[in-house]
Amino acid sequence: MPTRILPAVGDADAVRSLTTLLSQLPDAEPLAPVTDSTQFVDALARLAAESVDELPEVVVVHERIGPVPALELVREVALRFPAVGVVLVTTDASPGLFQAAMDAGARGLVTLPLSYEELASRVQSVAQWSVGVRRHLGHGGDVFTGVGGTVVTVSGAKGGVGATLLAVQLALAAQASGRPTALVDMDLQTGDVASYLDVQFRRSVVDLAAIADISPRILAEAVFRHDSGVALLLAPGEGERGEEVTDRAARQIVGALRSRYEVVVVDCGAQLAGAGAAAVEMADRALLVTTPDVVAVRGAKRAVRMWDRLQIRKAEETTVVVNRHGRGTEIQPALIQRITGTAVAATTVPANFKELQAAVDAGRVHDLDAKGAVRQAMWALAGELGLVRAPGAEPARRGGRARERGAGGLRRRKE
Repeated sequence: MPTRILPAVGDADAVRSLTTLLSQLPDAEPLAPVTDSTQFVDALARLAAESVDELPEVVVVHERIGPVPALELVREVALRFPAVGVVLVTTDASPGLFQAAMDAGARGLVTLPLSYEELASRVQSVAQWSVGVRRHLGHGGDVFTGVGGTVVTVSGAKGGVGATLLAVQLALAAQASGRPTALVDMDLQTGDVASYLDVQFRRSVVDLAAIADISPRILAEAVFRHDSGVALLLAPGEGERGEEVTDRAARQIVGALRSRYEVVVVDCGAQLAGAGAAAVEMADRALLVTTPDVVAVRGAKRAVRMWDRLQIRKAEETTVVVNRHGRGTEIQPALIQRITGTAVAATTVPANFKELQAAVDAGRVHDLDAKGAVRQAMWALAGELGLVRAPGAEPARRGGRARERGAGGLRRRKE
């Protein structure tokens, strides 16, 4: 079976030299090169909409591609199309660049000037990897193909603002509307999603941290299927083990979940670590939860500025959710928006702990009264974010047709 290869090259001279060599590779079927990174991702999305089998086994990303930089494009392809192997072509042969390429998700690296032997070796190796991944996908069952599910991260401006409760309710709302949903507890030291949902577990996110290629079978063994239908990937019971989940591992884990579930909600907690930062960076929607008080709003402002300084996420790409809001509250959402420079969700969550206390104490927040103001507001927020399938909409189809996407779509990476 020929290996389909799609080049992404922005320079005319590089296009000619690369396509000439690719055409000489044994059992290779080079596709027409794409010279623009946005068009490149769109082309992959159109192929994936038909079937994962329509995607090329290998994509070759040249360092002279734009407008999205090559490493960012590699990361986008690796996350959105996990069955496609990426080869990066670059003049930089340094160990630092090699490590950065591997962290971004590249399966191989070829240095310029191009060598037939090196190119042939890398393409063959990556093609074999891609075929192996597709074999796993083919037997994994219930696997989404295409551009991947919607990832939403929920972070707290400080501890105790209600981020975990919100993350749980967003996941429950999405699942209840018919969208297969995963909830990840990435608050690795102090995460408590398990307590909120009254579950006992053996596996955790740490069990996936050291696995280079997470197949659907391995993923299925790590998640816990809650009675609500939500797939849970929980924080470790021993907080010190959270250090085993690096930012690279977090990218692989969230990417694997994104390829299998239509909605992935990640509870990142209030303390920024590498894993949580990686999840926030790759999310379609990043939520920052605050309460309408001076201390929490200051915390939200600090978090937004830190994300921007670390190039994790820009303020305008972040959505603040106001929890425990009341009409008489002195700090209103419009003021929070001006202070933080972010978008603020139109849906606010009212303050009503009496409604929550029994369910929280029992560890059964999935049993909140459907008529309660807090639960209704959180589920309305899920609708505002596009996580809930509209009534009457067709369910997403498996293993073939394009499916409905939630809010966010393909987010342009920072340049």
